[in-house]
Amino acid sequence: MTEPARLDRKGTGMKQKAKAKEGGKGDTLKVIVQALLIALVVRTFLFQPFNIPSGSMIPTLEIGDYLFVSKYAYGYSDHSFPFSPPLFSGRIFAAPPKRGDVVVFKLPSDTEKDYIKRVIGMPGDRIQMREGRLYINGELVPREPIAKAHTVVSWGHETDVPTYQEILPGAVKHTIIQIQGDNGFKSNTQVFEVPPGHYFMMGDNRDNSTDSRFSPDEQGVGFVPFENLVGRAELIFFSVGKGEGEPTWFSAWFSVGKGEQPAWAFWEWPWTVRLDRMLKSVK
Repeated sequence: MTEPARLDRKGTGMKQKAKAKEGGKGDTLKVIVQALLIALVVRTFLFQPFNIPSGSMIPTLEIGDYLFVSKYAYGYSDHSFPFSPPLFSGRIFAAPPKRGDVVVFKLPSDTEKDYIKRVIGMPGDRIQMREGRLYINGELVPREPIAKAHTVVSWGHETDVPTYQEILPGAVKHTIIQIQGDNGFKSNTQVFEVPPGHYFMMGDNRDNSTDSRFSPDEQGVGFVPFENLVGRAELIFFSVGKGEGEPTWFSAWFSVGKGEQPAWAFWEWPWTVRLDRMLKSVK
């Protein structure tokens, strides 16, 4: 008469173990879902990571920099959300950018593309380049020559280039380079009158930046509407550059040789991570 009792206890124990396993899987799934929701909220409303694929903002931002952009800085528009759903018009909790801010925005002619430039012209401003010098509302923007930056200019050639500290209205200082001096492309332009609700953007690498000096018809940026702003660049949290020496067998296997390395190429980090750029604020 005891055998059935032993079988019952065994069956009950197996059921309890099965329930415990199901409960453990359920808890794990909850944690994953919660983590994804938190990440989505942070990315949508607080900070979004971006990487720099081009040299238009050298020396402020280098190719291979990874940075955080504050989404709340200018309020929220459709472009604050993934895939830019048409939820509402304009911006909510709006706060206009300041002259000199480094801003991520949606390209007006193709809102699937993200650009990053510096705010140079505010609504109502008149912007012009004359012989390589910036004029705002007819006034020459002062600049001071500083130590030359070392960068790639063409065909992989590296050299020192003319570098200046430019002082925008409001005493906003930032660094620019002019690879071709004062005679580069778009060093002389028409007067651009910034429409209401729009901004004029320029890259700090003045001779290698497709920005508001170029109209959409020229495959450029043109004036940027306020609602196209995604956020303000705040902090470089990671940076990888050019590998030194011969590529390792691992990088050769994955066709990752010399040049800017992807962030996931951790085996190259001892040679490619730029520690001096990490945790550097964007100004």
